[in-house]
Amino acid sequence: MQWRGRRESDNIEDLRGRRPSGGGRGMVGIGGTGLVLIVVLALLTGQNPLDLLGEIVAQQQGGGQVATSQPYDAAPSRESDADREQRQFVAVVLADTEDVWNQTFRDDLGRSYQEPRLVLFSGGVDSGCGFAQAAVGPFYCPLDQKVYIDLDFYDELQRRFGAPGDFAQAYVIAHEVGHHVQNLLGISGKVHDAQQRAGSGGANELSVRLELQADCLAGVWAHQTQRQKQVLERGDVEEALGAAAAVGDDRIQMKTQGYVVPESFTHGSAAQRVRWFKRGFESGSIDSCDTFSG
Repeated sequence: MQWRGRRESDNIEDLRGRRPSGGGRGMVGIGGTGLVLIVVLALLTGQNPLDLLGEIVAQQQGGGQVATSQPYDAAPSRESDADREQRQFVAVVLADTEDVWNQTFRDDLGRSYQEPRLVLFSGGVDSGCGFAQAAVGPFYCPLDQKVYIDLDFYDELQRRFGAPGDFAQAYVIAHEVGHHVQNLLGISGKVHDAQQRAGSGGANELSVRLELQADCLAGVWAHQTQRQKQVLERGDVEEALGAAAAVGDDRIQMKTQGYVVPESFTHGSAAQRVRWFKRGFESGSIDSCDTFSG
């Protein structure tokens, strides 16, 4: 992917090298112990831990508690050349998502796009959805409309899941921004409401459909970015497809526990994630991303 020397987004919060003051206390009552309990509950029910975090925060907001960001220790660590390059890369990819979705919302939907902020962190972070550790992976919080990522995840993506390449990394950001698009369009809220009425199996299926749609939206972004800027290089699309497959529920379950439990899927199989990214990439249209029909 040709990214050097191109526009960088200003919507970046770089918290790497800083630690949350109080380790997440004050985050609507969800601290380290609460996060452990949530993760255990998620494993037992087959749900995404961040979905449970969002539900708890939403309930607390309904009781009059508002999610707030915890202040961070003031002095960041000195930025190395490698850290600077990572920040610049992420800022360029985020800028590309801004260009695509600003135009799509304006021309196709007749409305304004609200750009998300992207938070870089190390180890753990206080978000509007509660305190999260890096082990959760990259995530989007609809309550503060921010994307969060510990860039060490990219090393994990390459070493553990065998998905190297800069466009594989760009896909990860585009997928999370896809969740932001879903939030702005009201899709996420409708799915959450439907999950409350469904049993665990139905809730998991709705989660899969939501995640696959975010994959499709990432494909739309890739199509439109290439159409507008011609920045893709040989092998880039294969890198994105490799990343989509690597984080399929079946691949992860087989790698972590040695067997696959399809009814517990929350993000979709490797084949599903590849198929929906390709659909978005080939069409370049948000209309092709209806994962909820059929």
